[in-house]
Amino acid sequence: MTHRRPAADIQAAIAAERREPAAIRLVQGLALLATGLLAGAFGYGAANLVPTFNAVPLDMRLSFHAELMKMNGITMQATMAASTLSSLALAALTRGRARLIAGSAGLLTLGSFLITRLGNVPINGRIKEWAVTSAPADHAEILRRWELFNNLRTLTALIAFALLIVLALRPIAEAVPGVRSST
Repeated sequence: MTHRRPAADIQAAIAAERREPAAIRLVQGLALLATGLLAGAFGYGAANLVPTFNAVPLDMRLSFHAELMKMNGITMQATMAASTLSSLALAALTRGRARLIAGSAGLLTLGSFLITRLGNVPINGRIKEWAVTSAPADHAEILRRWELFNNLRTLTALIAFALLIVLALRPIAEAVPGVRSST
């Protein structure tokens, strides 16, 4: 078995990356960007906004939450769509393990979208009503359910982003002796 030097491994990785079609690199970059933005936005919300929501008086939380959702509605849905579509396009352009990883990332971001549309959005509508009227007696349980949905969509987005990072780093790993290519 012949062992190559690390410099040769790096040169082989660079040469392999140059051979990769530009369309795949472009779609992969878009998938990474969109999914990173999605995971970052959800992660920031889970780590910072939700604890702040829980630390302020209920009327302040409801008003702020309702206003925030007006702003987030378009941007977050567009980010989820870009993330899902670019990840699934990447899956269509690749083969083997790369297709499985990209497809899994796309399905996870689709999961984030479905959790948002079917879980968070209906509760957001109720919160919007409460902001101008009053919260019902069971508001704490409903808000806990919103937080559960928020945690789930954050987790699916973070896992999708991690998968795309693994996929982006994979060509470098393939250049290491003994690592077999699956694409």
